[in-house]
Amino acid sequence: MIMAYELQGRLLKRLVVEQSDAIPVQSQLASTICAQIAQLSVEQQDYDKAIRYYTEGLSFVENDPKLLIELAQLYLAKGDSDACEYQCIKLLKNIENNNDVNMMMADLMFKKQEYGQALFYYRQLLQGSPDNFLVLSKLIMLFRKTGKLEKVPEVVMLAERKSPKTVMEPGFNYCRGLYFWYTGQPNSALRHFNKARKDSDWGQNAVYNMIQICLNPDSEIIGGNVFETLDDDFSGEPNENEMDQLAVRTAEKLLKEYHAHTQQEQEQHTLLQNSCLMATNDRSNVEKALEAFTEMAAAKKDHVPSLLAVAQACMVLKLIPRARNQLKRITKIPWNLNDAEEFEKSWLLLSDIYIKAGKYDLAMDFLKHCLQYNQSCCKAYEYTGFIMEKEQSYMDAVANYQMAWKCSSEANPAIGYKLAFNYLKAKMYMHAIDICHKVLKNHPTYPKIRKEVFEKARASFKP
Repeated sequence: MIMAYELQGRLLKRLVVEQSDAIPVQSQLASTICAQIAQLSVEQQDYDKAIRYYTEGLSFVENDPKLLIELAQLYLAKGDSDACEYQCIKLLKNIENNNDVNMMMADLMFKKQEYGQALFYYRQLLQGSPDNFLVLSKLIMLFRKTGKLEKVPEVVMLAERKSPKTVMEPGFNYCRGLYFWYTGQPNSALRHFNKARKDSDWGQNAVYNMIQICLNPDSEIIGGNVFETLDDDFSGEPNENEMDQLAVRTAEKLLKEYHAHTQQEQEQHTLLQNSCLMATNDRSNVEKALEAFTEMAAAKKDHVPSLLAVAQACMVLKLIPRARNQLKRITKIPWNLNDAEEFEKSWLLLSDIYIKAGKYDLAMDFLKHCLQYNQSCCKAYEYTGFIMEKEQSYMDAVANYQMAWKCSSEANPAIGYKLAFNYLKAKMYMHAIDICHKVLKNHPTYPKIRKEVFEKARASFKP
């Protein structure tokens, strides 16, 4: 291929002198050869060589849309946001409403955390194809980041109206599963992910998410201690341990359907496999998981998922200083979108450690990080509310518990209790009674809330 490129270069030099009218056709051929060399270089992960040949190809045929798109995609994959944006802007000047370019611009803006611009491009893509489920899934993730999950039903409905068959589509069910998971409705999320789990395009991610939900349906902070005693008080299920073990067995069965094809998927498989061990809460199993996580963290520098897993296992084993050291390592690693979930979990777990130690200022710094990157982070609001409550700033506690209550779709009774209790402390008795009604409607045997909040609020409200 390189020889063909060199021969074509010599031919073009001769044509300048001997046959100038043949130059456009031969220039196009030279550009095609350059593109083929670049594509081979990408397959070999030699990105610098690929960029060189794409650029060379564009010197033969300036503003070739295909080459510009492939070069922009390469810059995006390489993490060079500025170069990618430059190529996309060149493309948009020559081609209007190109889906590939709009998708790239949307993904680029998402990575750069320019969420308003990302929203513009995703919406533009959905206007033409409301049933483009890849775009819809990314838009749902964007709404989560910006604290606007209440807008999801509207775009889901537009997709549903496109065709009566939409509700059966695996991509559509995957998107609905994401929404339910993000809004604290794990059973509904599982039901919809299950409808996508056999699909060749959506199945792998659906299975991954289902395993995560089985192992941690309420999105608790694994290894966290701040809410541990409170949650024990509020666990009204007598056979809860049995249900937890059933969930672990379900996760293990689903793991057999998770087929790793890339290095990243192999790493995820190892993490999931050992997370299943850790979820049994059997000390010897947790120690085995910790050993596997430690090996992973040692093999790959600054690998946030394995560092977090080491910290979580250490917390379960009560090795708190070691856990804290792992989490501090993560705080020194620059944030990236691929590991966004793991960064958030590590900041929350470190906040939990600091709150338990009474170091509220340090905890607040990391909780602010969580909300900077995810304005729908229910746990960040809950922890902040807890700190405000401890400092007897009840109105501030109410404001944060309100956000946590909203982010959990008003479905988490523990958050409802905390919100009602702080309304009571803030002497907002009607609001306290209203929240009690909502909690008791769905959880009529929920402990403490009737006696400690509802009855006291009603008694205080009487003239």
